[in-house]
Amino acid sequence: MNNYTHLSLTERCIIERCMTFGQSLGETARKINRHSTTVSREIKKRRIFISSKFAQCSNYIACRAIKICGNKRCMGSCKTCKTVNCREICGNFAPLNCRKLDRFPFVCNNCPNRELCRFEQAYYHANKADADYHSELSDSRKAIHADEEQITRINELITPLIKNGQSLAHIYTTHADTLNCSRKTMYNYIDRGIFTVRNIDLPLKVRYKRRKQKATEPFDYAYREGRTYEDFKAFIAENPDVGIVEMDTVKGKREKGKVMLTMVFTKYDLMLIFLLDANTQECVIDIFRYLEKALGIGVFRRIFPVILTDNGSEFKNPIALEKGRYGLPLTKIFYCDPNASYIRERC
Repeated sequence: MNNYTHLSLTERCIIERCMTFGQSLGETARKINRHSTTVSREIKKRRIFISSKFAQCSNYIACRAIKICGNKRCMGSCKTCKTVNCREICGNFAPLNCRKLDRFPFVCNNCPNRELCRFEQAYYHANKADADYHSELSDSRKAIHADEEQITRINELITPLIKNGQSLAHIYTTHADTLNCSRKTMYNYIDRGIFTVRNIDLPLKVRYKRRKQKATEPFDYAYREGRTYEDFKAFIAENPDVGIVEMDTVKGKREKGKVMLTMVFTKYDLMLIFLLDANTQECVIDIFRYLEKALGIGVFRRIFPVILTDNGSEFKNPIALEKGRYGLPLTKIFYCDPNASYIRERC
């Protein structure tokens, strides 16, 4: 079982899909090779609550509020008013909680009554959950994990030593047990101005030239128009019975060389693997042409109706992949969200 490791975007996508199709907690946990407690904790922590337009207030029965809108001529109860929605202006509005959210699946992804539900609704979305997780992880690493007393003690220790000409490396070597933090943390604290000493007091550090950062070219995502993950979900909602193929490339330790092209048929738990000479668009297109010629256009369309892949450079020519040798439509390509820079795995 894959414990003690962070959940990936791929695993969160599987959880969302299982919630959408109403699969049990045990089935979901087995699909991602995780403990069921991990799955339930992930859903409850990362779910998003949305107030329904038909949501009823938990104080509805006992509510006696009048003239919340400020209309002095109004003599009726605000909760029965048909002119102004009291849910939007009342400070005491508390949505009525659905008891089903207290037990698995904890969300309304597969609820048949969610369109007309009077309760506050909760949904689990893989992309938003993963973005929230990485944002929380990044914020936790940026914060200062030391109280005021510890900062004062370290400051009183290192400031006179640095003023006397000792390097931070020497101070850390001789007082590592007292400092109770890494040398990198000490440099970060000095950079942020936490201590009395500054970077100018470190004679070696001020001699180093600032590292040049490579200029990054802006990415052009025009190829994703009509093929985003939101478009994918809308397409699946209209065609719930369509088969989905998840495509990705698996690279070795070497940056250049042969790679594997994987195609996972999620409906049948089947994977096809093709060996590519290089991780290029041409090699991927060659595989598609090979499959088109071997299977025929009709069979290819039935086997590969929809393909979901990531934003790798080898997949950035969707027209060539969707159109066959004769320009006929073969399949439909969709991509995961590229705006999150942390994505490193297949969605």
